[in-house]
Amino acid sequence: MSSAAVPPSPGVVRASGGVVWRRSGDGAVEILLVHRPRYDDWSLPKGKCDPGESDEACGLREVEEETGFTCRLGAELPSTRYRDNKDRPKVVRYWAMEPRAGEGRFVPNDEIDEIRWLPADEALRHLSYDHDRPVVEAFRLPPP
Repeated sequence: MSSAAVPPSPGVVRASGGVVWRRSGDGAVEILLVHRPRYDDWSLPKGKCDPGESDEACGLREVEEETGFTCRLGAELPSTRYRDNKDRPKVVRYWAMEPRAGEGRFVPNDEIDEIRWLPADEALRHLSYDHDRPVVEAFRLPPP
């Protein structure tokens, strides 16, 4: 996929985010979810692209802003398409992301008040939106 910004289709909101993952002490994969108090939902970290910003750069920026983790970009995962809370079409591109630094740098705020590391199966059940589940289901890593 291109690292250049994708020209938006008229009226379509572009956004990017990540399936942020780590291995627990026993080697199991954990996935990071964020809680948004405004909507009282649990989702994957993501956000809108700035004008001229590449989707990849947006995803990395938004994940760091929402979680405090600077990540390494991994494989691209399926995109989601849905209508946002203003009834606009929205396309969100996702990548697997592994934290590089930032442990303990999350600061609760008005946008994201809590983050939670969960085993992959539990993360799937905890997500508030059905359209997020195929993104997590597509995320696969080789055994440790």
